[in-house]
Amino acid sequence: MCGITGYFGQGNQGILGSMTDALYHRGPDDKGFYCERNIGLGHRRLSIIDLSAVGRQPMANETGDIWLAFNGEIYNYQDLRKQLKGQHNLKSQTDTEVIIHLYEELGENVFSQLSGMFAIALYDKQKNKLILARDRFGKKPLYWARLAARQGRFGQTLIFASELKSFFRHPDFKKELNLEALDKYLTYEYVPTPHSIFKGVYKLEPGTYLVYDGHNIIKQRFWDISFQPNNLSFDQAKLELDKRLDQATCSRLMSDVPLGIFLSGGIDSSTIAYYAQKNSQTKIKTFSIGFKEASFDESNYARQVAQHLGTEHHEQILSADDLLKFLPKVADLLDEPLADASIIPTYLLSKFTREKVTVALGGDGGDELFCGYDTFLAERLGAWYEYWPFKTMVAKLAEALPTSFNNISFDFKIKKFLSGFDYSKKYRHQVWLGSFADKQKQKLFSPDIKQSLSSANTFSDIDNYLSQLGDKNYYNQLIYLYLKTYLMDDILVKVDRASMFNSLEVRAPFLDWPLVDFINGLPLDYKFRGRQSKYILKKLMEDKLPKEVVYRPKKGFGIPIAEWLTKQVRPLMLELLSRERIEKDNLFDYSYIKSLIDDHLSQKKDNRKLLWTLVVFQLWQDKWLK
Repeated sequence: MCGITGYFGQGNQGILGSMTDALYHRGPDDKGFYCERNIGLGHRRLSIIDLSAVGRQPMANETGDIWLAFNGEIYNYQDLRKQLKGQHNLKSQTDTEVIIHLYEELGENVFSQLSGMFAIALYDKQKNKLILARDRFGKKPLYWARLAARQGRFGQTLIFASELKSFFRHPDFKKELNLEALDKYLTYEYVPTPHSIFKGVYKLEPGTYLVYDGHNIIKQRFWDISFQPNNLSFDQAKLELDKRLDQATCSRLMSDVPLGIFLSGGIDSSTIAYYAQKNSQTKIKTFSIGFKEASFDESNYARQVAQHLGTEHHEQILSADDLLKFLPKVADLLDEPLADASIIPTYLLSKFTREKVTVALGGDGGDELFCGYDTFLAERLGAWYEYWPFKTMVAKLAEALPTSFNNISFDFKIKKFLSGFDYSKKYRHQVWLGSFADKQKQKLFSPDIKQSLSSANTFSDIDNYLSQLGDKNYYNQLIYLYLKTYLMDDILVKVDRASMFNSLEVRAPFLDWPLVDFINGLPLDYKFRGRQSKYILKKLMEDKLPKEVVYRPKKGFGIPIAEWLTKQVRPLMLELLSRERIEKDNLFDYSYIKSLIDDHLSQKKDNRKLLWTLVVFQLWQDKWLK
């Protein structure tokens, strides 16, 4: 697990060194450079496989005409390595070297052979081209931009990096706020792929590679999510799910450094802990954090699972003050704004885990694949509500409900639920998950920004994804969208930034692509039966884990943001959203923001999502834009 960066075009060793140093936290063990004529590849190394010096990157083939900088892990590299024996002189035990030699054999078809998480930069010296590639689910980040500052003797310059902060070190990169991305951020709470918060900067799409020769950019997809039905009975499917979960977890236990499990006490992480312990000769280390505030704490469930499985469990109980101390530093993690407040406990869990291990496995992907979010149940209620004749009365009753700042309280849920029906059905889930509605943004933006965004379509990415999928099954469309948006651009970004800021690698067995293909091919009734989400997973695990853990309601990794905004975080909020700051930037209308603050402080309305989204943007802007 590492950080990669570089350029194709204008640059030098000094620029490359500075770009690479910006990613120190992603790889504190070593650094390396390849710099020649028009190409620069930089690498920060977090040593996981083959800790010796021969694993250093960028790495080349025997003749020095193929160079690779790589961030990630390839779980099938040993099988791929066997295919290369006798054809190449393998000097290391790394997956990096396997990718290089497979490229010599297969060209760009190499990427479809890789099972794992990766962001790759490969330079083919003979063909004078740079190839960037990203794994199937976007587990590892990869930004790119073609600089328009000047046309040099090598053509236009293309830069790339694991994180945006590396771009700031290239002298030709100019920071300019992408207003359409800001518009999307305010609704989604993140900037969806392929956009970025800076104009002219893009995220490479998952399952895609990009080829650049100094003049032309060609992008090609090598894989996409599909829903090919498998005709298995429920019992057959349960046995196959058991086998595939076992294989996916086992393959992710390979490591030359200490390894552990994030254990929240929910079914997803508990499932991964079960299969990890099953495949380990020694006690697996498990890690959890809890909170002194009872409504947000689930550490007792993690403790119960650890005792049941016999793991070596490590637990840390935090107070609100522990989380609040880190809050002003959120922007240090995020060179692109992300308004998911659970990044704070995720960071603290990663920091705690890194004290004992260098690699952790987590349960990310389970909710998306098995319809585990409350929004899927809301969808079923919504199908009924659409035909309810008394919608106006229900809306008035909901508005009359007293506001509670408890974690995802009833009034918060019902108001969010109703807000979705102001939109087309295909956008409803994003509205439920997100922050600002279109009518709220009309009040939020200043007149100049409203004019600039008059033709913007906040949901253009959803339209684009659905046109690519072509599947008419509505729930398949929902799962596809969750995997392509919320999982990739929120959950995986949160985990990547929080863990890599602590130099910790996190692996996600649920995102093993053959496992995903299998789950996506199951009938919906196997995954979501009646009001029971994750049905087949729960049936599989009910005799492997404590039943009260398997069937307990989903809690989530929340923190009491609504209450904090009225107390501990209030001074920071008022400073960041002051009249002076808002009017100076000329992005937002201060009077509307003040009404949001006043309504929240008086507990007239729960504006936690709106205010936190703005607070995070202001923190980001102060740190990275100004």
